[in-house]
Amino acid sequence: MASLDCFVDGAEDPTTIRLVSPDGLSGFVGARPAHVGDWIEKLGFEAKQGTRCPVPDAAGALAEILVGIGDDGLRLGTLSELPNGLAGGTYAIEGTDPENLDIALLGWALGAYSFGRYKDIDRADARLIWPESADRRSVEIAAEGTYLVRDLINTPAEDMGPSELAAAARQVADEHGAAFTEIVGNDLLEENYPAVHAVGRASDDPPRLIDILWGNPDAPKVTLVGKGVCFDTGGLDLKPASGMKLMKKDMGGAAHVLGLAKMLMMKELDIRLRVLVPAVENSVAGNALRPLDVVATRKGLTVEIGNTDAEGRVILADALAEAAGEDPELLIDFATLTGAARVALGTDLPALFTNDDDLAAALSAHGTDTEDASWRMPLWAGYRKMVDGKVADLTNAPEGGLGGAITAALFLKEFAEPARRWAHYDIMAWNTSSRPGRPEGGEAMGIRALYAHIVSEFG
Repeated sequence: MASLDCFVDGAEDPTTIRLVSPDGLSGFVGARPAHVGDWIEKLGFEAKQGTRCPVPDAAGALAEILVGIGDDGLRLGTLSELPNGLAGGTYAIEGTDPENLDIALLGWALGAYSFGRYKDIDRADARLIWPESADRRSVEIAAEGTYLVRDLINTPAEDMGPSELAAAARQVADEHGAAFTEIVGNDLLEENYPAVHAVGRASDDPPRLIDILWGNPDAPKVTLVGKGVCFDTGGLDLKPASGMKLMKKDMGGAAHVLGLAKMLMMKELDIRLRVLVPAVENSVAGNALRPLDVVATRKGLTVEIGNTDAEGRVILADALAEAAGEDPELLIDFATLTGAARVALGTDLPALFTNDDDLAAALSAHGTDTEDASWRMPLWAGYRKMVDGKVADLTNAPEGGLGGAITAALFLKEFAEPARRWAHYDIMAWNTSSRPGRPEGGEAMGIRALYAHIVSEFG
């Protein structure tokens, strides 16, 4: 996993990064020699959010770097372009706003991320001195959770199949003293997880249910469930090449709950945390699921397979049923579940479904505060009949294709009940292009907001 070597504790003669607002720019210029004002004017620097301007001294050498914070102060993106945009060396911030400094430092950390498992990455190696006023631990927690999510998703399926995903989960558990168990292959049938087995049985890497347990057994129960489809061919309803290319990211839900679990355990919250990840490959073989097969589930409901490429909700059915059976205080699932959610909200904004209005409002507020937004979509009861099967209790692929994110959530709701408070995140888990702080590739979506809520409620 990438490390936070983009920060240092101190250094001699660092280059100053001076944060300035549009209102403060004139005061800065007025206190400097005339050549500084001329230089800034010629470059057209106006201290807009995230813009920067190198300032020379009288001899023409670099004296400091101005970074604009706009009218809205420090943001996640204020510093995120700098780790790759500055020359190698050590830098120190001046002109800080302590109330918002942490999120800007997180932006620096997210901008410094790179995935170098398979090739050397040529980086400028810019390092920032930790400001004394920063909450270092909170930045480290958010950054390390995000790095883990990105690393897991970016790793190709040849090195991140169900067994490797289990090994990564075991490593997270071991680092924090959590209990780790897994149920593998035909043992899933013995332990009554038939849907997980049915989806993953065609792969040479056997399906499994990953189970992590951490914390005080008498504390409030928080349970996270993540879709772990390590590669999705579509099964016998085979995806075209264009649709299959990014399917290493189909275990993005599993990556998210592992990243969030790491954050919660680093925080040492007084909760009883459980993480459930059904891990499979949706492969093509003689024993693969067929269209219109009927699959049993842990809850006892039967599922008609309308499309073998709608497999994520099928494996989540067993995991959610197990999770809900413990009556947790909070049950959350993450899944790269539907293209319909991307059509509705685009690739950057996760769809949020929940059975609790107060939870929805809290997650929305925390999403704004952490710049980690999601958008609530309805569990519209009028569409529930679309999930009914013809020869089974339910279908995994309603006909017509309309409202697909909603009907997928309604399908999951059947298995999340009777959970009192349940939320489902339908996520992209991928940046389709590189932007400051958000390199192309695997991306964490929603976990900072959810972490903030859990800390607020149970901390």
